[in-house]
Amino acid sequence: MNQIQFIKAVVNTADKNIQATLQFLSEDCTIPFISRYRKDQTGNLDEVEIENIAKLAKQYDEIVKRKDSILKTIEEQGQLTSELKSKIQNSFDLQEIEDLYLPYKKKKKTKADVARENGLEPLAKIIMAQNNDEIEFEASKYISKNVVNEDEALQGARDIIAEWINENIYVRKNLRRLFQRKATVTSKVVKKKAEEEEAQKFKQYFDWSEPISKAPSHRLLAMLRAEKEGFIKLKVEIENEEAIDFIEENILKGRNESTEQVKIAIKDSYKRLLEPAISNETLQEAKAKADEKAIDVFAGNLGQLLLAPPLGEKRILAIDPGFRSGCKVVCLDEKGDLLYNETIYPHAPQNESGMAMKKIRSMVNAYGIEAISIGNGTASRETEFFIKKIAFDKPIQVFVVSEAGASVYSASKIARDEFPSFDVTVRGSVSIGRRLSDPLAELVKIDAKSIGVGQYQHDVDQNKLKEELDNTVVRCVNSVGININTASKSLLSYVSGIGEKMAENIIAYRSENGPFEDRKQIKKVPRLGEKAYQQAAAFIRIKDGKNPLDNSAVHPEAYKIVEKMAKDLKISVNELIANKEKISQIKLENYITEEIGMLGLKDIVKELEKPGLDPRKSAKVFEFDPNVKTIKDLRTGMILPGIVNNITAFGCFVDVGIKESGLVHISQLKEGFVSDVNEVVKLHQHVQVKVVEVDETRKRIQLTMIL
Repeated sequence: MNQIQFIKAVVNTADKNIQATLQFLSEDCTIPFISRYRKDQTGNLDEVEIENIAKLAKQYDEIVKRKDSILKTIEEQGQLTSELKSKIQNSFDLQEIEDLYLPYKKKKKTKADVARENGLEPLAKIIMAQNNDEIEFEASKYISKNVVNEDEALQGARDIIAEWINENIYVRKNLRRLFQRKATVTSKVVKKKAEEEEAQKFKQYFDWSEPISKAPSHRLLAMLRAEKEGFIKLKVEIENEEAIDFIEENILKGRNESTEQVKIAIKDSYKRLLEPAISNETLQEAKAKADEKAIDVFAGNLGQLLLAPPLGEKRILAIDPGFRSGCKVVCLDEKGDLLYNETIYPHAPQNESGMAMKKIRSMVNAYGIEAISIGNGTASRETEFFIKKIAFDKPIQVFVVSEAGASVYSASKIARDEFPSFDVTVRGSVSIGRRLSDPLAELVKIDAKSIGVGQYQHDVDQNKLKEELDNTVVRCVNSVGININTASKSLLSYVSGIGEKMAENIIAYRSENGPFEDRKQIKKVPRLGEKAYQQAAAFIRIKDGKNPLDNSAVHPEAYKIVEKMAKDLKISVNELIANKEKISQIKLENYITEEIGMLGLKDIVKELEKPGLDPRKSAKVFEFDPNVKTIKDLRTGMILPGIVNNITAFGCFVDVGIKESGLVHISQLKEGFVSDVNEVVKLHQHVQVKVVEVDETRKRIQLTMIL
């Protein structure tokens, strides 16, 4: 099986599309660039399909590398037969390859190794043949200074047979299938830990059992966390009799004294070697699937959060609310730069609401504030009510935004570099304001795991999580595009072909030479070569630059085509842009080149119709129920407006304007069966919910969207 055949078994597309994609990847082309500007060569594969091809290519290379290593090791042992070599070379199932390698794998000295050293392997072979009815007599021939009697001889022979059975590929493969179909995962409480306060959140797993194949990802990860923290013990098992019966059916072939010895060896092999190994494999496989599901949920949520509606370039007053320590207020200009900061004390214990109102009014007027952004943490609702009491001279939009991760940003090196003269409270308020203006530009500065839109993110494979979240950020940044003259280093670093070091160089060049006037000027940035320019150019925007196409997603390599289109229509490029009547007259087939085919041309025309269109919607003000300020105000049956603030595999959490979010279980999203929460709701969606149950002690709220 070659690389393309391996990939094609998973990705349903033509060989030539896979080949072209692999070629572009080998030339260091980025996934956003390939998916957007090489559609004609890849057969219109999207970013997810290209990412999949890249992962499968890597997986193929890893399997080939592992096979080469195994073949070399067995050959060095002088035990590589042509049959074994062929089996390893022809297999692309990593488990099967490892099973083939198992007898030759270096391991700690086993009972079977000791028995072999004592010369008992010939006896094991006689017993395994299962045609000898005088096995004790045979065993007596192997008594030595290390084997004192027939029982020890038979025990040693059985140890060798148990290892042979453990290394039997057919047995292992079918036991795996048996475990996958029928294994149960069972949890039992560690009694001395049962009364601990931290243990109570895992109480449902103190005595739990279910088929592992049906255990939802969130439940399995919860059990694994409970075991890791020492509150429960987990076991994955099947009926011993069924497993042993299966092995006996495939190993036993007679009815004599030898057969009885093999039966004993089978039971020993299963309990001591096979069951622990296959059980652990089954749990790890289930964990890997649960990880994948949790990572998918996290990445999906992160993508929705990054692409949340921006308010745009507005003058914003941002408030990080608080009681005793006061509300930290900052005023930001259209670019998000800090103009002024102040602390007000409108709430208890100071209750300086009158003075605070005057200060807010003064700041709004002095700095031309157009919108107010309030963090959704402690004292958020009280601060929102306070702000809405103020009689401003002009209409001011008031937004409550998620402040998840703001504290992480405020203490980070990025924040210290941006605001070296200000403390963490001021930096946190700035972040709250900027994430209203442009969530994407602000949230890329924060470690994605700190944004708080996943489930069990600290329990999953951290390398896979980071890779998937990084891919998600890259997708989002490049789908929107960035203004190179205002983008931060963090935002620039995610642009196709740029990276962290090049982002630093761009910022330094911009600081020294002023704003970029056209895309070609980017080539003057130190160490930014032709390849980086090719990958990055179309994802950066230059507003009011020399060339109107520089503020669009049209790639510079297609500028000549657009110029020819305009020339054929006897108008300028400027006159062609957004001119639907003229654009409709373009005959695309006349502009096909070797590099750009019909798919690429359709994208160009679409972009000309609405150049630089932001795919995100605009931010909208949301009003919570003014009568609900704390969990004590909730009553069963209440219907409330809310905002979806987290999505999990088992439902979604909704902010109804208080500190605690309520859970809408997947079964309560709508009438009928729901297989995927994302089919019904999206992050930040405005929804109506009904209160089903309130548990004030545990701070838990059950909601339904079936009204």
